[in-house]
Amino acid sequence: MSAALFPLFADLRGRAVRVVGGGAVAERKVEALLHAGALPRVGAPALSARLARWADEGRISWDAGFFVPQWLDGVWLVIAATDDDAVNRAVAAEADSRRLLANVVDDAALSSFQVPAIVERGQLQIAISSGGHAPMVARHLRRQLETLLDDSWGALVGLLGRQRARIRARFPEMGQRRRFFEQLLAGAVPRLLRQRQDQAAEAELQRALSLGPQAAAAGTVTLVGAGPGDAGLLTLNALRAMNQADVILHDRLVSAEVLAMARRDATRIEVGKSAQGHSTRQQDIHALMLEHARAGKRVVRLKGGDPFVFGRGGEELEMLKAHGIAFEVVPGITAALACAAYSGIPLTHRDHAQGLRLVTAHCKDSMDTLDWQALAQERQTLAVYMGVASLETFRDQLIAHGRAAHTPFALVENGARREQRVITGTLADLAETAHCFEVRSPALLIVGEVAALAHALHWYGAAPLAAPTRPSNVTAPNLSRAA
Repeated sequence: MSAALFPLFADLRGRAVRVVGGGAVAERKVEALLHAGALPRVGAPALSARLARWADEGRISWDAGFFVPQWLDGVWLVIAATDDDAVNRAVAAEADSRRLLANVVDDAALSSFQVPAIVERGQLQIAISSGGHAPMVARHLRRQLETLLDDSWGALVGLLGRQRARIRARFPEMGQRRRFFEQLLAGAVPRLLRQRQDQAAEAELQRALSLGPQAAAAGTVTLVGAGPGDAGLLTLNALRAMNQADVILHDRLVSAEVLAMARRDATRIEVGKSAQGHSTRQQDIHALMLEHARAGKRVVRLKGGDPFVFGRGGEELEMLKAHGIAFEVVPGITAALACAAYSGIPLTHRDHAQGLRLVTAHCKDSMDTLDWQALAQERQTLAVYMGVASLETFRDQLIAHGRAAHTPFALVENGARREQRVITGTLADLAETAHCFEVRSPALLIVGEVAALAHALHWYGAAPLAAPTRPSNVTAPNLSRAA
């Protein structure tokens, strides 16, 4: 087995680099060299439109014609990017005779250096190389790292770079300096930079420098929206938070696929609520967040949908604020958006609905406080959360306050999950249809003309199920009690 390549980051600012070739591949290499501050010298019979523009602008120099050894005079590196094997071999041989490092694009055997796949965040660069054997593997890994590292890493490197001399003077001994950085990187500075609070981050760094290595860093809580269940709907920020978590407090309805995306050794605690069976009281959830955050842990409160849409996220932040616990919020795709999209139902459509209302109807108290007159208005869509147990009352009140009995509805059960079902019908038959199909939570109710589009625009999972047509001799539901 051949020896591994020696990793090297080259400072090419103001230094000449020869690129042989004038096509699309050469263009990509020249762009990277310009980004690094190099002075590209391109040699080729003709140039791509973009390279020609750069030559006209004076950003690169161009030697028109075919390769001659003199092209390598006075350069620091050489890149051969032509589609002619003979030319590429000649460039590599001439560079080798001059002890110049050369890269022949897509030819590891002829190359004396490889150009790695790069993840760049400001001054932070991560280079990934397969030694030229499997470039697609390096590119695949780069894409994965792109999702894990946000822009705040560049800001962190910049901040620490500005304070480097002071940090070294404050901690001249390597062991002390290492412990300082371990605590700093696990503390508030990275979080403040993620929150775009640059001045607060610098102040926290100054405070840490004045104090020196301390006891364990204070813990934090991040409220993360897990979406409706499809792990593909997680945001990049949600994935990052879940992969940094020490403790994950998750709702009952957070799917196994979503939990599988979290850090493997994180402690997982289910704190779900259920109308039937065991439920975790909200005050107990608060106590768990406080317990683990005070122990210095990074806590993720993983909530189905979005934390701020009928998720009690506001109450949890108020509690954390009252107890001095630092927090962040990562929004999630709420059920109304996901269930509608995965059912082919546009929540707003200029021909049918110019408004959208998000409503919760999980108990009698919440039903009593709803503005039924406003909800019954035409040309709007209602997205009703947690309303399976109250469908009859909901139907009766809407019709009693003026919503047409023939208004379409769609019930989306297990929306955006593998087992999703969509049941459609008209408002007059809402409760009976749900009973007929044995609809169970979690299910979202969509009421409005747009619900009728579920059949035409269906694209995910099983086709929508239509309510059976009521025979003419069957009496319509008695709505008089809704008055």
